[in-house]
Amino acid sequence: MTGKSPFEALSVETLAARLGANEALCSHIGKDTARWKVREVGDGNLNLVFIVEGTTGAAVVKQALPYVRLVGDSWPLPLKRSFFEYHALTRQQARAPGSVPAIYHFDEGQALIIMEYLSPHIILRRALIEGRQLPNIARDIGLFMARTLFRGSDLSMATKDRKADLALFADNVELCDITENLVFSDPYFDAKLNRHTSPQLDRIVAELRADRDLKVEAQRLKHIFAANAETLLHGDLHSGSIMVTDSETRMIDPEFAFYGPIAFDVGMLLANFWMAFFSQRGHEQSGKRDAMRAYLLDVTVETWSVFRSEFSHLWRTERTGMLYQKSLFEDQGDRLGAEQALDQMLQQVWTDMLGFAGVEVHRRILGLAHNADFETIADADLRATCEAKALKFGRHIAVNRRQIHSIDEVNTLATLIERENRI
Repeated sequence: MTGKSPFEALSVETLAARLGANEALCSHIGKDTARWKVREVGDGNLNLVFIVEGTTGAAVVKQALPYVRLVGDSWPLPLKRSFFEYHALTRQQARAPGSVPAIYHFDEGQALIIMEYLSPHIILRRALIEGRQLPNIARDIGLFMARTLFRGSDLSMATKDRKADLALFADNVELCDITENLVFSDPYFDAKLNRHTSPQLDRIVAELRADRDLKVEAQRLKHIFAANAETLLHGDLHSGSIMVTDSETRMIDPEFAFYGPIAFDVGMLLANFWMAFFSQRGHEQSGKRDAMRAYLLDVTVETWSVFRSEFSHLWRTERTGMLYQKSLFEDQGDRLGAEQALDQMLQQVWTDMLGFAGVEVHRRILGLAHNADFETIADADLRATCEAKALKFGRHIAVNRRQIHSIDEVNTLATLIERENRI
C-alpha cells in the first residue's frame, strides 16, 4: 500500500491483506499474515485503532477517519490530523525520550500510523476508576510536561526552527476548532451536541449558563488559548490519553497538537485527576475510597511540584532560545534577575492552569465528550451528585484563579466540596 492510493478505511477483515507487504509492520510481528490476529479496540471519539498480533510480536495500527467517529459522517473531519499526530509524537520522543510509543511507519495518504503495542499497559482513566494507586504517574507526567513544553518553546528552540514548526502545526485548524468550541463555549449555552445528567443537573446547568463572571472568564481563557502560541502542546492530555503500568507511563494520541499556552496541557491533565477525585464516591461498591481520594490529591501535588522543579531546572540549564537570554542576566552576573523572570512565568502558568482546569471539568460533564469516571456510575442520582460537586469546584477555580496561591489551597477546596451533603 502506498500513500498514493485512494483513502480506504481499514477493517478487521481487510487489514492483513492491505498491510501484509508493509515491511515495518512485518519486521515487528512476522510476515505470515495467515497467522495474524487483528482486533479493533478503538474506544475514542475520532479514530480506528487495531491491535495486530503475529508470530514474532504485536503492533498498533491507528487510522484517522474522515469524520468524527463519536458523531458519525454528519461531522466531517480532515484526515490530516494523523499527520499532526505523527509529527507531534516524533517531537515528544526527542524532547522526552521514552515517554511515547515508538513509531514504526507513517502513511500520510491512508492517514495511518503503525506504532509500538504497549502491553501490559492500560488506560490511566480505567486504572483510576478501578482504584489503582500507581506510584510513578505524577513524576512521569510532570517530567513529560516540563520537558516537552519547555523544549518546544522559544525558551529553548532556535528561532528559525520554532517558527517553521509553528507554521506546520498552525494548519491543525479543525481540531483546534473542536477545542475552541467544545471546551470554552458549548458548555455555557444550549449547544446542539451538549448533554448532561438530566433532570438532576438541570438547575445547576441553568445557573452556569446565566453566570456572567464564569462566561467572561471562559472567553478570556479561550482568548489565551487562541492567542498565546508559546509552545507545542499535546493538546488533549488527559487520563484517557495516558497508558500505564505500575512502573511505566506513556502518553498517546497527540493529534490535537498545536502551538498554544504552556498552561493548557497542565490544566487539562490536573483537571482529570480532580474529576477522578470527585467521581470516587460513585465507585465505592466494594468499599470506601477514602485512601484513593487522598492518593489522587497527592498526585496533583506531586505532578505540579515535579513540573515546576523540572521546568525550573531546564530554565537554568537549557535556556538557549531567544527569550530571557543569559546575555541579559547570568552573563552579567545577574542570576537573581533570571530567577525573577522564572518566578513570574511560573506564576502565570499557575494562574492560567487553574482556569483551563476549571473549564475542562465543565465541558466533560456538560458538553459532547464525557469522562468514563462519571459515566460509569450507573446510579443517575449518585452520578449527578458527584458531577454537581465537580461543577462547583470547576467554577470556583476558573473564576477565582487569581486569588488562589497554592495547590494545597485547591485541594482543601476540593475536599470541602466533596464532603458537602447537598449541592
